[in-house]
Amino acid sequence: MAAASLSPSFPMSSASIQILHQERLPQSGVLVIPGRLDFSLLLHLEKLFEGRKITWLIEEKANYDPGIRGFLEQSSSGAAFSAADGAPASAGSQLSGFLADGGVIIYVPGRAITRNGTACHIPSSHLRVMCAFGLPILPIAVDTPHNSCLSIERSSSLPHAVMAIGQPIGAAAASVAAFQQNLYEAAEEAYASRSLFKGSLAMALLEGLKKHGSKNKIVDGADDTEMSFERVLAAAIAFSKTLKQETDKARIAIVLPPGKVGLIANLAVLFAGKTPVNLNFTAGHEAIKATIRQADVDRFITADPFVRKVSSFPWPPNRDLILIERELPALRKKIFKWAILAKLLPARVLGILLGLNRRKGDDEATLLFTSGSAGEPKGVSLSHRNILANVCQFSTRIEVPFGSSILGSLPLFHSFGSTVTLWFPILEGVNLITYPSPLDTKRHAELIAFHQINILLSTPTFLRGYMKRVDPAQLASLNLVVTGAEKLPRSLAQAFQEKFHIRPLEGYGLTETSPATNFNLPDPAPEYESVVIPSAREGSVGQLLPGLAMRLTDPVTAQVIPLNRQGIIWFKGPNVFNGYLGNPQQSAAVLVDGWFRTGDVGRLDDDGFLYIEGRISRFSKIGGEMVPHETVEAAINKVLGLDAETERKIAVVGIPDEQKGEAILLLSTIAGAALEQECIHLRYKLLDEGLSSLWCPKQIIYVPEIPVLASGKLDIKSCETLAKGTP
Repeated sequence: MAAASLSPSFPMSSASIQILHQERLPQSGVLVIPGRLDFSLLLHLEKLFEGRKITWLIEEKANYDPGIRGFLEQSSSGAAFSAADGAPASAGSQLSGFLADGGVIIYVPGRAITRNGTACHIPSSHLRVMCAFGLPILPIAVDTPHNSCLSIERSSSLPHAVMAIGQPIGAAAASVAAFQQNLYEAAEEAYASRSLFKGSLAMALLEGLKKHGSKNKIVDGADDTEMSFERVLAAAIAFSKTLKQETDKARIAIVLPPGKVGLIANLAVLFAGKTPVNLNFTAGHEAIKATIRQADVDRFITADPFVRKVSSFPWPPNRDLILIERELPALRKKIFKWAILAKLLPARVLGILLGLNRRKGDDEATLLFTSGSAGEPKGVSLSHRNILANVCQFSTRIEVPFGSSILGSLPLFHSFGSTVTLWFPILEGVNLITYPSPLDTKRHAELIAFHQINILLSTPTFLRGYMKRVDPAQLASLNLVVTGAEKLPRSLAQAFQEKFHIRPLEGYGLTETSPATNFNLPDPAPEYESVVIPSAREGSVGQLLPGLAMRLTDPVTAQVIPLNRQGIIWFKGPNVFNGYLGNPQQSAAVLVDGWFRTGDVGRLDDDGFLYIEGRISRFSKIGGEMVPHETVEAAINKVLGLDAETERKIAVVGIPDEQKGEAILLLSTIAGAALEQECIHLRYKLLDEGLSSLWCPKQIIYVPEIPVLASGKLDIKSCETLAKGTP
């Protein structure tokens, strides 16, 4: 290929570009692979290696934009490879000569159509060949804040790009998995450096409510009332003044479903300089009492009709209840005053007046609790940084168009319901249509049709309700349906697509990650002759959100293993929490040097899609072998002809075994006269399916029902209690 050193007549980009970890640049020869590259960044890369011989590497069939193509045609040193090369090691031997005396080969990615926020714009077929060259590799991550900022940020004040130099990879260790891991870790450092994340969530919400105040609204589907964001802002400020006088505690509990008062309550607590604690009113008494004790709250914002409706909740004395439907009417004059002030005063001045910047960055912004599926609920303290980062990650990836609407029916105590249907619409200017229950899908469909809602977030358990009682025409406005909390069965996704002509896509997240980490999205539309980087893959939970790094460790040895092998998932990023409330021992067990151990087992493919194999708590170590409970359950459902998507009738539990360490026990709602004989018959059927004898149930226990949580997740703790024979 033709080439020349960069001519002095080439103008350097005036946009600011920040370089992180320049000290990682190796002095020896190396193949440099940036995750993405535009023309201005290409010029900065050349400047970064000034004084060293540079060879530009391209894939021979790649398509380039005119600026890069013109530059490459004028350069004096270049080389090309083919993604279809059957002997990449031989090509690598030829390229190795360019690395002599500290020479550098810089791969120039071709034009690719990707979802915004994608860390790697390189087709996996190209990566596999380059990693097989047998050359040392230097990954470089590129973050472009001006393309992925929140609506409240001024893109003109952001750097054009942040380039983070990754850790060099030796020739012998080069692989797609090694490149991915190093690229994601560098990308996390670049993303985490954003100044937005050092700020205050309350201040950001104030700016969002002011910016979108007259254009966006919340509609309460329970009574069809609506409020503009500017009215919500005034009500929240006025109510915050009352809350400041109610308690000296740092946190205030909220016991409300999704709706306008739930939104106002959460905003008011933040504006009062305190932490909102949305309590799970569907949990058992002991779990609720544990969360109240851990949160150390003495005031509970709720509504009188809700107190009567949820009579099973262990309500505190009346003096501790703040009934919001009584408080807001009494504040009418103050709300009017704040509405005028909020219109007249700039957001910065209003924020100073309210003292909103006193708590920011790593300070606690909200307190949520885990579902308690494997024990007592744990308090997850999410910081201002965590929530701002996750909203930015989420909105960057889905690229919500102007005028969009989202259905908010997930509980406010649910991490997805909190981040995505409380804070995201305000910060990004999205209309929020709420309904207090996620189960009433008939009413949901009416709201979706009437308000032309675009985005539906749900769980597979709740999604099944749409299949029974909803006219397909009612969901015609939806252009994105994402599920989480539990695995999305392929047959359910297919049935939903056939009925409603839109395919639900699976996502993944945890309370400790604020919560979103991954989700599938529709592939971007192809343009020109550019390659399309996929953004959805069946069976996976999607690609990592921007700014998130991932590691895997061996479940037995705890050693770091390649991302393409099955292991325990660890995440690192600005959305990862700082630890469990008042429990340093549990925090230390899952947090190491900023890395969070999820407890889930999975692997990453060459295109960056994450596959969840199950929770480590749902594996048994039998005879030195890791046995996944969910795989065994799937096999049992198959041989017994059970429809696991309609009703859960079995659950696998690990029990101690003196000989093998653990054994498999099966809980079953199917009554039988001779369970021991049935266990033998089941064993033979599973062996015929190819399962190892170690994976077969040792015993079957009849139970009236399989315990599940309100979200549809298996209640592991209750299953283990049943397996042990305790009440």
